[in-house]
Amino acid sequence: MFEALDDQARLSRNQVRLIAATMAGNVLDFFDLFLIGFVLALVAGPWSLTFGQSASVLLASGLGATVGAIFWGWMADRVGRRPVFTATIATFASATGALALVPEGGWVWFVALRFVVGFGAGGLYCVDLPLVQEFVPTRMRGRIAGLVTAAVPVGLLLASLATATLAPIIGWRGLFLLGAAPALVLLAVRAWVPESPRWLIMRGRPSEARRSVAWALAVPPETLSLPVPTATGPSAYGFGALLRHPRSLAVSWLTNLGIQTGHYGVTMWAPTLLVLILGVTPATASWYMAVVGVAGLAGRFLCAWLSDRIGRRACGVLFGASAATALLAAGLLNSAVLGGISVFWLLLVVGNVFVDGGFAVVGPYAAEVWPSRLRATGLGSAYGFGGIGKMLGPLGLALIVGTVNVVAPQATVDAVPLAFAYLSAWFALMAIAFGVFGFETRGRSIEELDAALEGADRPSRASAAPAPAEVSSR
Repeated sequence: MFEALDDQARLSRNQVRLIAATMAGNVLDFFDLFLIGFVLALVAGPWSLTFGQSASVLLASGLGATVGAIFWGWMADRVGRRPVFTATIATFASATGALALVPEGGWVWFVALRFVVGFGAGGLYCVDLPLVQEFVPTRMRGRIAGLVTAAVPVGLLLASLATATLAPIIGWRGLFLLGAAPALVLLAVRAWVPESPRWLIMRGRPSEARRSVAWALAVPPETLSLPVPTATGPSAYGFGALLRHPRSLAVSWLTNLGIQTGHYGVTMWAPTLLVLILGVTPATASWYMAVVGVAGLAGRFLCAWLSDRIGRRACGVLFGASAATALLAAGLLNSAVLGGISVFWLLLVVGNVFVDGGFAVVGPYAAEVWPSRLRATGLGSAYGFGGIGKMLGPLGLALIVGTVNVVAPQATVDAVPLAFAYLSAWFALMAIAFGVFGFETRGRSIEELDAALEGADRPSRASAAPAPAEVSSR
């Protein structure tokens, strides 16, 4: 049955619709997640918010996403991808809509509801990737999963455009309603997506699994062979089971920690440093950052394509090492000018191809390195652990430059080289983790990976995909 899925010459309409719905969900998910940064700029003055209050609002969603990724990932392996798929959308959509009802000056409500928004958003990311991966052919799995992650920066872009164009018309309350309404529509659209066939097989429901694959292939179920059920007991699930796969744990946790710490440090500091180094206004710095953002989106497409061409492990090493090199050079050459253009800004643009682009391999790979029964739990734990980086990035740089203001850090030019060396080190960690603990998943079906991972806790480190028997023998 799964061989029929892998033998597809092209994707069916149902598979394309699933991928499109998943990407749309991530766009809306991160639109809602990033919207608070722009709304806070609108209300901070009128509400007379202190730095501590503003910081609490901004950090609440990051904390919620960390908790949500861990919880919903675990739930997706326990109760199925489909119900969690729906529940996470309902969670962040309803909380975003509720933000429109917050009374004037009610920053505490902002904190509470932003935690719930992050809680749902973190979970959606950790169930979307496994669901898509389990419905597409092996040879396309890397680039399709990478494309799903490319929807994330689009959400940030739409949040900035909506604030710039619509905030004067509909106000900040209207912006929150705008973020909730499409998500609720998408909730109805996703109702037709069936349960993952891999999850159904593990639950001993082969007939339903066959119907799911038939839906994906757009063929009658009776044309497919009925698979053999491989039901597993409750002890096969949960966080304790992750410890039996130390290599998967190490590579998924460390790569997520490295990229999230480095990325969030760059994202929070770059606008401030552009104003300081280039001597431009914040509005002009925003346009410079728009170019940096486009480079990051291009990097995600490039990384998604390369992951199926050269392999996940090589791609992770390449993007981690390139990001580390570009950021280190940006810090050292922050005052240089080339043809009247700041070298610092040019290196930020080039560097963001790898800084942001690396997410297109880190996220999907963190799902592939776990057996099917632990795929969402493992991905959720890795993404949640990496969420610590949302605080380590800006806080670490704040300590380097000697300020406690982690939201709008008061940097000095003298601190830039050391600050960017700090960020560079986190991407070096990502590259090292891929190189030392990584094992290749490109070209290997989910069934082959399951056989290898269930047969041994220490898969082969060979850059070329080894046979499952070779992995088991290790």
